[in-house]
Amino acid sequence: MTRPTAGKAGEAPRPGTTEAKRTNNPEKTRENILAVARHEFATKGLSGARIDEIADRTATSKRMIYYYFGSKEGLYLAVLEEAYARIRAHESTLELEALPPLEALARLVRFTFDYQSSNEEFVRLVMVENIHNGAFIARSKAIRQTNLTVIDALRDICARGRANGTIRADVEPIDLHMTISALCFFAVANRHTFSTIFDLDMTSRAALEARRESVVATILRSVAA
Repeated sequence: MTRPTAGKAGEAPRPGTTEAKRTNNPEKTRENILAVARHEFATKGLSGARIDEIADRTATSKRMIYYYFGSKEGLYLAVLEEAYARIRAHESTLELEALPPLEALARLVRFTFDYQSSNEEFVRLVMVENIHNGAFIARSKAIRQTNLTVIDALRDICARGRANGTIRADVEPIDLHMTISALCFFAVANRHTFSTIFDLDMTSRAALEARRESVVATILRSVAA
């Protein structure tokens, strides 16, 4: 891999260099860096991940990473923002408003469970950020704004459920989101310890489907009028 022989971190690539040619498709370059960095941060944490290793696994260089993201911490925050934006973007395609309230809630719960089960890196990133007491998320207006969409969806479901008598009047959207997240998150975050301690395969299709429906039933019973 061609490496720059001069230049400071964050400095734009010089015309005619290999790095400058890579900027012909800056969005693809950025996506590639984020994909590799997501895996590194999810598996090694913020302190364990190394920019050199991320550069070695991408079609770019350490200098280019700094050019796009400014610093290791800037890259980590960008990974968090992309991870939350991804799950919320998928949620936006569920067409929850077209379903009766309890059916809409069940669809959202199933989606959350399936998404987290098949995207363990997302769960690990959230765990990493909690180790840092949410310090980096606190810097991001984008993450807080992005996550309002799921609360808005739950608020609409609850309002429609109150109106037709299927959901209790005292159900609070953020608390409901917390409960859904907790139940779905646990099935991923604790799958290895539970599988070992209780001699279960929590990653099998049958186990995942059974657990998902148990979570759905728990949530629906908890809000039913």
